[in-house]
Amino acid sequence: MGEWIRVNDIRFGSDGWRGRIAEEYTFDNVRRVAQAVADYFCKETGTASQGIVVGYDCRFASEYFAATVAEVLVGNRVPVFLAREAMPTPIISFSALSRRAAGAVIITASHNPPTDNGFKVRDQRGAAIAPEGLKRIEARIPNSLKDVKRASLESGLVETFDPAPAYIEYVKEHVDLEPIKQAGLKVAYDAMWGVGAGWLARLLEGGATTICSIRGERNPAFPGMRQPEPIPPNVDALLKEVVAVGADVGIANDGDADRIGMADEKGNFVTQLQVGGLLALYLLEMRGQRGPIVKTLSSTVMINRLGQKFGLDVFDTGIGPKHVGKKFIETDAMLGATESGGFILPGLPERDGILAALYILDMMARAGKRPGQLLEWLYETVGARYYYRRIDTRFPTERREAVQQRVRDAAPSTIGGLAVTGLDTLDGFKFNLADGGWLLVRFSHTEPILRVYCETTDESRVELLLDEGLELAGLA
Repeated sequence: MGEWIRVNDIRFGSDGWRGRIAEEYTFDNVRRVAQAVADYFCKETGTASQGIVVGYDCRFASEYFAATVAEVLVGNRVPVFLAREAMPTPIISFSALSRRAAGAVIITASHNPPTDNGFKVRDQRGAAIAPEGLKRIEARIPNSLKDVKRASLESGLVETFDPAPAYIEYVKEHVDLEPIKQAGLKVAYDAMWGVGAGWLARLLEGGATTICSIRGERNPAFPGMRQPEPIPPNVDALLKEVVAVGADVGIANDGDADRIGMADEKGNFVTQLQVGGLLALYLLEMRGQRGPIVKTLSSTVMINRLGQKFGLDVFDTGIGPKHVGKKFIETDAMLGATESGGFILPGLPERDGILAALYILDMMARAGKRPGQLLEWLYETVGARYYYRRIDTRFPTERREAVQQRVRDAAPSTIGGLAVTGLDTLDGFKFNLADGGWLLVRFSHTEPILRVYCETTDESRVELLLDEGLELAGLA
């Protein structure tokens, strides 16, 4: 193991480190990051002796990258609980909690393209490591492989285990599965070739409800989609399946099953912001829960309206589960919502696309309504219909400062014909609008990409708002 000097900086984004396999995401770089994680739990939290859970998804070579992480951890005398097969991210995160481990490492690139893999780190509660913790891990990444310790998986410090039974018991504690099983729902389910495959069927088998599954095999190429992210056009196959089988609802999970996508009974896509509003309404109206709600500033304003109606605090955070998870824990919240379809639910400060799907099905079973009717109930409760869209635009890296400065200097009084009523610069530039909607212009922290988001009560304004958002940045 000779000297090896890094040729790139490894940075943790909104939820972990991701990179292109065989370029920046190599076995050597995974070893370096694993060494930093070992140092963090050994020297900063002092909890390494409790062990670290290591899990992985079904992307290309994920099981081998996970074994590489385990070799480095045991080389540092850190006990490892290694999942015996590919598992959803929320199940591995829950394992950190259920096994009282120091934390968890998950090999997954979530919804990224098939060329990528990634590395997530969780704490002892199963939550994403807070931003300051990730910075300390980054600072500990060694430049040289000489500083990476390794040992055989036969060292006696590795326990291979099945995370499923404990998670199933956790699910049963948080949702009564029997009414869903007996509701006679027909559910079209799209695993998007990911690790969510088989989970809804496993949890709901034995009743009148049926699960019609598509794309449930392991295929790291993720054919038929650019990436396993449960949004159009990636979910077009699910939308068609809903119509073809006459399903009551369509459910999709992303590659590591921490996000949810949804289709209504007519095969129309239900946006993740609408799903967030439905989950909040379900917890408030059907389960009678009360408590703070945490959401990224890019998530739906309908949650803010529900907070006002029920007298609850709603906290906006920067974008990314590391921000939502931290605030969720601080406030003992009842719901954490992100614009990307990741929802933190009571019991585990981690996004869980499987439990979120069960909550939606429970809402349908209790109300006796299909998604279209549930959305009408939501709009009636919040007092308006809301429409959402996001676009991503690449720009030359060398123009980043100029583009950022142009947005910084902009001070529009109106956008899309609506008066600007306020500006929030928590994470990007969020312009609050007179109709109660908003426009967000935000730069990716890891790529030369500008993201423009909007939510408005006037569907005809959506394209205009997005166009003016690009114009503010000089990228129209």
